[in-house]
Amino acid sequence: MVDYAAKENVNQVVDNGKGESAPEGGGRGYELPLLLFGGFRTLIDRLHARLATEGHPDLRPAHGFAMQAIGARGATASEIGRRLGVSKQAAGKTVDRLLALGYAERADDPTDARRKLVHLTPRGYAALARSAAIFDELRAEWAATLGADRVRDLEAALRNVVPAETAFRLDATSWLGAP
Repeated sequence: MVDYAAKENVNQVVDNGKGESAPEGGGRGYELPLLLFGGFRTLIDRLHARLATEGHPDLRPAHGFAMQAIGARGATASEIGRRLGVSKQAAGKTVDRLLALGYAERADDPTDARRKLVHLTPRGYAALARSAAIFDELRAEWAATLGADRVRDLEAALRNVVPAETAFRLDATSWLGAP
C-alpha cells in the first residue's frame, strides 16, 4: 500500500522494504496499520461516492465526524472542537460549512442565553441515516467477498485489541498533528 503523487512514491520508508521476504507468520508490522487505514479509507470513499449520487454531493468525511460530534442533543462549537480534538475555530469552520449546506442550524441554548447550540437539521439526520444504511450494505459486500464468519471474526478481534474507551473516539486529528 503505497501513495503516489505524480508517479512518484511518497512513502519512501515502506517502499524501501519492498522485495524483502516477509517475516514468518505473515506481513510486516507496518503493514497492519496501513491495511486497516486502507480498509477504512475504502469504506469511507465508497460511502461518499454513494452519498454524492443520492443527493449529498458536498458532504465530506469531516462533516460526518462533525455531525456525530454534534449528536442528538446539539453542542456548542467548543464542545464539538473538544469531541473532535480540534480548535474551536476549526470546529467553527466545519460547522459554518454544515450550516451553509443545510445539515445543521444554530439556536440559542435554552439553559444559557450566552451560548449558541448547533443542532442537526432533518437533512443532517437523513444524511446520517443514509450513511448508516450504506455502511450496512458495504459490510454485506465485505461479508460476501470474505465470508460472513471472517468479517464477524475480524470485528471481534478488533474489539479485543482496541480499548473500549477509544473504540469510537472521533478525535483522529489529535494524533495526526492538528491542533
